Amino acid sequence: MATATTYGARAHARAQEGTRAEAMPVVPASAWPAPPCEAGHLVWAETVAGGNYTHKVLARGTELRLTDLKGDACAHLLLFAADRPWERLNVADTVKVQWNAYLGEGQLLLSEQGRVLASVITDTSGRHDALCGSSGLVRNTERYGDGTPQSESPAGRELFKLAAAKNGLAPRDLPPSLSFFQGVEVREDGSLDFTGSAGPGVSVTLRTEQDVTVLLANVPHPADPREAYTSTPLEVLAWRAEATRSGDPLWDATPEGHRAFLNTAEFLAARGIA
Repeated sequence: MATATTYGARAHARAQEGTRAEAMPVVPASAWPAPPCEAGHLVWAETVAGGNYTHKVLARGTELRLTDLKGDACAHLLLFAADRPWERLNVADTVKVQWNAYLGEGQLLLSEQGRVLASVITDTSGRHDALCGSSGLVRNTERYGDGTPQSESPAGRELFKLAAAKNGLAPRDLPPSLSFFQGVEVREDGSLDFTGSAGPGVSVTLRTEQDVTVLLANVPHPADPREAYTSTPLEVLAWRAEATRSGDPLWDATPEGHRAFLNTAEFLAARGIA
């Protein structure tokens, strides 16, 4: 189809309607071809290409499942309270309050206010990282020749800047992130050992405990030793569910988690939300 004229270009563009690419959002999410059997009404369905990013505001009680489709995704994650972005994921508190540097099922993702932004409710990977953050422009330029967001080797922080801007946030609002599907372990001498991926098809499911803004960048882990920029598609699905409540085993799993849930419940109750 000729695109040399405005009319031809318009006709060509309209002819693409309904085309499904390997990596793209599906709108509406309910049109996703194979929703999880446990899912309620889908509110987010997207495949994020390697070296790309996405973002979404999710309501409290949404379950968010991330899947490493081909074994080389690395989902770098940031969370912000949706209507007050000064409350955000604090990776340091997430680690130290729970006495655990390793992410996995049952872990809580905490803000600097001691409240729960999200909880990890299932995990089939076990290869995650709360220590290294994401990649930066200078480091990617040194390793791959470029780290700008439009390049073939974009840095995670550069993509986070774009996602942040689309949610009214500035670079100064971006804290350290955590990542899923590419693991790091601490050796006896304190150095870090990159353990890599658990393979294709593994997933992690989060439950949002407040309304949150989610930023995701799918880029190689900064400790990945491979010379090539290696990043494969990440599947993102979210559906309506229920937030964690008193009586749920997760609520009382640890004294620290119990207090974080109480902090969250008190805050929400004061606002008339729960």
